Amino acid sequence: MKKILSLILAVLMLTCIFASCQKKDKELVMATNAEFPPYEYHGDDEAITGIDVEIAQAIAEKLGMTLKIEDMKFDSILSSVQTGGADIGVAGLTVTDERKEMVNFSIPYTTAVQVVIVREDSDVKSLDDLEGKKIGVQLSTTGDIYASDDYGEDNVVRFNKGADAVEALKGKEVDAVIIDNEPAKSFVKANKGLALLDTEYATEEYAIAVAKGNEKLLEKIDAALEELIADGTIDKIIAKYIKAD
Repeated sequence: MKKILSLILAVLMLTCIFASCQKKDKELVMATNAEFPPYEYHGDDEAITGIDVEIAQAIAEKLGMTLKIEDMKFDSILSSVQTGGADIGVAGLTVTDERKEMVNFSIPYTTAVQVVIVREDSDVKSLDDLEGKKIGVQLSTTGDIYASDDYGEDNVVRFNKGADAVEALKGKEVDAVIIDNEPAKSFVKANKGLALLDTEYATEEYAIAVAKGNEKLLEKIDAALEELIADGTIDKIIAKYIKAD
């Protein structure tokens, strides 16, 4: 009797393990930082939404998988992908040589622009005026990397959220904020007394991060992205959140 019970328990355990593996194989885990509208942010119902979320959802559907979103600090995204905590990183991630040492990237799915937010009464009127000023950035973003290289580490003040950098700008703790154009426009619209410099700071491409060694998934994502770009789905998603001026 004991042998039969042991056999039944063993079968049940194997069944559970198999079912769990099947579920995991059908799940696409996306690491993001939902503080970057309109790419990823908490909607009115607190659910995470945005351009990157809809693109990831469209990819998951093409792969026959269910999308699961893990919200975390921006500087934790690539390490989560590296260690297998997440399958993909989708968070307005710019392809850089430094990041390519950590993860592989898909083909780009959009082009973005880094811009500078200042107070309307600021004496910062051009990029040259940023010399010697305190510049707010979101930690580990390309704005952080570029500003540190161009204006020096001592002049860069890092925040976990872009919104925190903007609050510091309003409070005169920093003189400017460097961030992606679309979130920048949202922040300026929502906060009286702020403005954007007319000059673009940098142009970059966004792509999806995948762990090195997981070429099979990378190939599938690239193929899905190519189809979504070709049939106009990516453009439709972006146009839904970013209206033409």
